[in-house]
Amino acid sequence: MPPEATASGAAASRAVSSPSLGREARHGDLHRRDFQWYADKGITAFVFLGGVSAIVFILGIFAFITKEGVGFIFETLDLREFFGSMAWRPTSLNNPTYGAFALIVGTASVTGLAMVVSVPFSLGAAVFIGEFATGRVREALKILVELLAAIPSVVWGFIGLSIISPLIIDVFDQSIGLNVLNAGIILGLMAAPIMTTIAEDALKAVPDSYREAAEAMGATRWQIIVKVVFPAAKNGLLGAVLLGVGRGFGETMAVLMATGHSINIPNSVFDSVRALTATIAAELGEAPNGSDHYGALFTLGILLFVVTFLINLTADLVVRGVKKKA
Repeated sequence: MPPEATASGAAASRAVSSPSLGREARHGDLHRRDFQWYADKGITAFVFLGGVSAIVFILGIFAFITKEGVGFIFETLDLREFFGSMAWRPTSLNNPTYGAFALIVGTASVTGLAMVVSVPFSLGAAVFIGEFATGRVREALKILVELLAAIPSVVWGFIGLSIISPLIIDVFDQSIGLNVLNAGIILGLMAAPIMTTIAEDALKAVPDSYREAAEAMGATRWQIIVKVVFPAAKNGLLGAVLLGVGRGFGETMAVLMATGHSINIPNSVFDSVRALTATIAAELGEAPNGSDHYGALFTLGILLFVVTFLINLTADLVVRGVKKKA
């Protein structure tokens, strides 16, 4: 080895091992950290805080409603009465009762009918947008569906009062149009946009090779959709339906305005009912702070929070499962 190479290697080794030279190198790295580096670190921290804040807000909301309702749950609540009685009379002076069975059944009946209305409509719209529409037609329909989701809840309630209610009275010869049918139609239309969007994404996630293979075997367009695309996207479609159920279960103003707000176990779609969310919205402003009535309403809120959280968590897990398989 030439002596010049040996000398230069030894000098380089001394330079690396020297602490003063190492500090100078690190100081030079700090000078090379320009605005872009700091901007990237700042945006990363901001996004991280945004993601963590969502979890913090959810936990904070649950902690708040639990704190307000925990006294009633441990001191006054009778589970048999709460889940098995129709007698919701929290303001009775002599014998207040807190039976939420009729409220739970009313919420479930309205949400169930809403899914009967919304699922065929949403899946049909998703199939047309994802499998038949092309170009500008597809983009225009997707924008219209998203705009439909932006209509405020109270506007849907006015539609139920002024349009759907008279139609039910005239078409079905009923004395009242504020009932399960009215609320089911309104909630079905409200849940349709989110269900359509998720279902269209699930259909789009099915590989084109599946369609091409079925087409090569002589399958028609509808056979491809029904026998190939739907089975491959079933988890995503189920997730869309579950998200729609969560949307309907937690709706407030439209249900308050369209159901008739009557404590009742419905025997038909023409009966008036009262929902859990509508009960909270109608009574919380008049319930004295700290009273049993106040705690009972927050107990209803805890029930709603747990049910909607489980529904949305299940839907999220189902959708994540189909994405991992894809």
